Amino acid sequence: MTIPIDRYVLETLMPQLAGRERRPVAFLVYLYLWNRTSGGRGKSVRASHQTIASDLGVSKSAVQAAVRLLTRRGLLRARHASATAVPEYFPLRPWTRRGR
Repeated sequence: MTIPIDRYVLETLMPQLAGRERRPVAFLVYLYLWNRTSGGRGKSVRASHQTIASDLGVSKSAVQAAVRLLTRRGLLRARHASATAVPEYFPLRPWTRRGR
């Protein structure tokens, strides 16, 4: 199965996150969540920090920092049903008109 990735993600977002901000895990987390939503066709995905960390082969704290950065940059929205619930993530595309 092929999942389309906007040119912006590879040409702009990757150099910003992995290069300038030195947060390559944030780029990986964004791609991971984008893939889990079938390239944006699904609106959201539920995944724990530990699941994401295990699937990507990084630490849980690195995923937590990445989620904070992506949320702050407007690339990700997270919803929590409760303090201990598995978060629901909505990968966003703010560079498009609609953002989805």
